[in-house]
Parts: sequence; structure tokens; C-alpha cells
Amino acid sequence: MSRHSSSRPLWLIAALSAAVFVLPAGPAAARGPENIADVAEQVIDAVVNISTSQKVDARITGMPDLPPGSPMEEFFDEFFKKHRGQGGGGDNGGDDADKTPHRISSLGSGFIIDPTGLVVTNNHVIADADEINVILNDGTKLPAQLVGKDSKADLALLRVHTDHPLKAVAFGDSDKLRLGEWVIAIGNPFSLGGTVTAGIVSARNRDIQSGPYDNYIQTDAAINRGNSGGPLFNLNGEVIGINTAIISPSGGSIGIGFAVPSDTAMPVLDQLRQFGEARRGWLGVRIQQVTDDIAESLSIKPARGALVAGVDDKGPAKPGGIEAGDVVVKFDGHDIKEMRDLPRIVADTPIGKQVDVVVIRKGKEETHQVKIGRLEDTEKVASNDTKKDAVPDQKSTVQKTLGLELSSLTDDVRKKFKIRDSIKGVAVTGVDPSANSSQPDKRLTPGDVIVEVQYEAVANPAALQARVDALKAQGKKIAVLLVSNGVGETRFVALNLQ
Repeated sequence: MSRHSSSRPLWLIAALSAAVFVLPAGPAAARGPENIADVAEQVIDAVVNISTSQKVDARITGMPDLPPGSPMEEFFDEFFKKHRGQGGGGDNGGDDADKTPHRISSLGSGFIIDPTGLVVTNNHVIADADEINVILNDGTKLPAQLVGKDSKADLALLRVHTDHPLKAVAFGDSDKLRLGEWVIAIGNPFSLGGTVTAGIVSARNRDIQSGPYDNYIQTDAAINRGNSGGPLFNLNGEVIGINTAIISPSGGSIGIGFAVPSDTAMPVLDQLRQFGEARRGWLGVRIQQVTDDIAESLSIKPARGALVAGVDDKGPAKPGGIEAGDVVVKFDGHDIKEMRDLPRIVADTPIGKQVDVVVIRKGKEETHQVKIGRLEDTEKVASNDTKKDAVPDQKSTVQKTLGLELSSLTDDVRKKFKIRDSIKGVAVTGVDPSANSSQPDKRLTPGDVIVEVQYEAVANPAALQARVDALKAQGKKIAVLLVSNGVGETRFVALNLQ
């Protein structure tokens, strides 16, 4: 996955062969909609190039960005070796490499959303820049000021000042997009400003593992380096996405590009305009996916929702009655179909709003009222304070249950696996696959602590064995374990009892 602002020329070598085929003429629809040119003409003056520069103290290599294995790689390597020390800026790995401060430049795209000079782009286009310039379609270069930026949604808002109103574009409703719908991308790929490409919506709600709020539009419209921050239009000339990332082994388009949906971007941009930062809602829970095994053990059909693995002691969820083991299936009227739906919906909820949270607890639905807090960006560092074990002379009791070697939490066990004294339960000291023909859950590792088995606390290996035996007698095939790591972060694991 690559972000695609362009910081230097991309050198491409390609060997092409072609064959000519005569195909029968098809209907106009097969060649794409005829109003693409009209839409491009209508909106192109609102699309801008973003130029940034940054002063850095680093060795200058001067090597162009070449695809791995390129036949030109050896040529340029030899060229820069010859010119090191002669102004070529090469880094020979020694003390004579050029370490003088210099400026590096980057190019990306953006678009104007207000005639007074508000410009949208990606955060990664302007991140760490000392100087930002907006270049209009007619070539006018305007210095820009940063209004605000948000790394989680990868958005930034800039302001430029002019003596006359600028051409601006409006946002459309990305929730109304259909698969196969035509879209138009305009931007600055490879520093070739004002480039128009067209394609279709290939998919929606894509999670590309770039952040906690991934919800991308996937398109096959050609998006390349330098398109970052540029708009994705529908055929009404409305912005329904902000081009952000591509999948490509070479840096060029292979027809898989991603855009931040307008419905995700608009609330963030409004906050950047008002406050200079994004202010997101906070529930104060840690969640995990409801797998088929976990859903079966909790009698949830079909598998859905977000499983609460832990509740922050200082978060809004705790006074609202949310507990570890609850499965959130609806939040503020929105269905939670899968785990990743919940963070996005909570983040978009106004701070201080009282919301209904519907959970499934032990097979029954319950509704809780929670007042949403504000998510802070600061990391919470776990305390290292520990207390002495109350029973220092207790001997370790180890037995094999379901392919797990278990032990009471003695001083030696806590010290060996760095388990805090505040954590209670049964320690996993080993995992033996051969002891369980149906293969134990490999997510359990030595140093984990089993706190509960199917919502009942277990204090020692004997209690855990008794609980497992009771569940088997009830005909249960799966048991849900509440498992903690050494610092107290909990999660649920489904274990096969057969």
C-alpha cells in the first residue's frame, strides 16, 4: 500500500508489445458516459496542485526512484558513484557524504471547497512541511496556511488569500454511491497537473489497515503518485471522495485506488475549520471481532456486533453499565454489523451526547444509556507499580487441560512472565498441540492469564478444569475465555471443548 504524493520524478522503463484487433463498435454506454468532458470542464478550475518544501539535515542520495530490478538501476548507481563529491549529492556511506541542510520538495493535489480560499488535501501531502503553496489551474501560485490536519483520517485543510473569489466545488453524498457507478479523478500525477481519469466504483467500505476509521471507496480510475488529496467526482460534479492511496508494486496505477468517502471527510473538515483539530467521540472500551465460534458460544445468530474485551475505568462506558463480554449490536440507532463499524460511528458522535447502546449480555438484549466523552490523542502509559504476592510460598500447580499447561499465579510465575499482581486467574505456561486432537486455540500463548471461563471467574487450575467439565456436561462445544496479558489488557478467546 502506498500513499501517492510525489516527492521526486519517477523513472519508468517499459518494454511494450502490441497487437491490433478490430472490434465491432458498441453502444455509447460501453465506452463510458458522454458527459465526462462536461463534468471535467465544469470542475477543473477548483482542482489545485499542492507544492510543499521542507528543510532537512540529512545525507543527499540524489538517486531517482526506480522499480526494483529496473535495467536503469545499475546505470544510475554507477552515475552517482562517479559524481559523489562533485555536487552530485551522493551518499557513499563515509564521512565525506553531503550532510549540509537542504530542502526537499513534494507535490500532491487538492481542491477548493470555499470561494474565500479553503483547500482540502491529504495530511500526508503536507505533513512536516515548512512551506506550502497552492497552484491554481491557471498557474497562479499562492502561499497557503495550515488551518488544521488530522492524521487518523489523513485529511488537511489549508487557506489561501486572493483578491477575487475562487472556483469551488461541493461535496456529494458518498452513501448513495453504487457499485459500478462512474467516477472521475482529477489531480497532479507525476507533476502532470490537471490530469483527468475516469473509472467506476469498484467497492465500498474497504479496510486497508491504514487506520482505525478505514472506510474507503475503491475505484479503478487511474490514480498515481501526486494524486493524493485530489477529488473523486460523481457525474454531477460533486466530490464524493478524496483520493488517498493505491495498491501498486511499481508506484503506477494498476486499477486499485482508494478514496476517503465524502461522508467521512465532511465532519472532520468541519471540525478542522472550527477548532483546527478533529474532536472525536469516545466510548472507553476495547473491542474485538465476534467470530463464528464466539457467536455460537454466546448464542448470537448470525455473528454480528463488536465484542467488548475491556472497559476503561475512566471512560464513559463504565458508568453507563457496559461490561466486558457484552456484544454491542446497536449504537445510537445504528446497527453494528461488524467490529470496525463501532469505532467510526462513535468517533462521529457529538461529544456529550447521551446515546442508547444495545448489547447482548448472556444471550439477552439490554439497552444502556452512555454519555459520549472526547477521545484524546495522547497515549496512555501503563503503570509499573506492583505489590508483593500475598502468598509467596504457594507452590506451582501445573496440569494439562485442553492442550494448555496451566499454573496458579505464584511469585515465580508472575516474575517469569512479568504478570502484574493485580491480575487474578490461571496462568498459561505452555501450549501443547499434541494434547488436543482438535487443535487448541493458537492465540493463547505462555504468559496469558485466563481470568474467566464462560463468564465465571477461575482462581486456579482445578477450578478451571471443573468449569470446563461442567460445560462439557451441558453439551457445550465452545467455551469463551476472558484472557489477560501481563499488563492487564483483556480479550476473549473461543476454545474448542471437543
